[in-house]
Amino acid sequence: MRAYELMVILNAGVEESDVAGCIEQVTQNIEAQGGEVKTEDRWGKRRFAYEINHQSEGYYLVLEFVTETREMGTLERLLRLADDVVRHKLIRLPDDEAARRGLLGDDTPLAAAG
Repeated sequence: MRAYELMVILNAGVEESDVAGCIEQVTQNIEAQGGEVKTEDRWGKRRFAYEINHQSEGYYLVLEFVTETREMGTLERLLRLADDVVRHKLIRLPDDEAARRGLLGDDTPLAAAG
């Protein structure tokens, strides 16, 4: 299994129902590829350090998920084409960090205590 962290920044004017819709779309895409969303963290509206597309704030959302697939192109494309998404960043977590966060479960051995 591979663990990923996805940060999505939505338009600041987005409604709570639109946030739920975005999460649902992303979750469905991940599950369609054999993955599972482990955590969902809604940070809410935050100010940008600089303007992006003439906007000074956005709604931040962070998802952590695990999947067997190595190809995240479908998810990336979904986020690039979404109208409400201002920016997104998808990173693969190192195995030791994923284990520390409890994303990999019991089947992955932890580093030996020294």
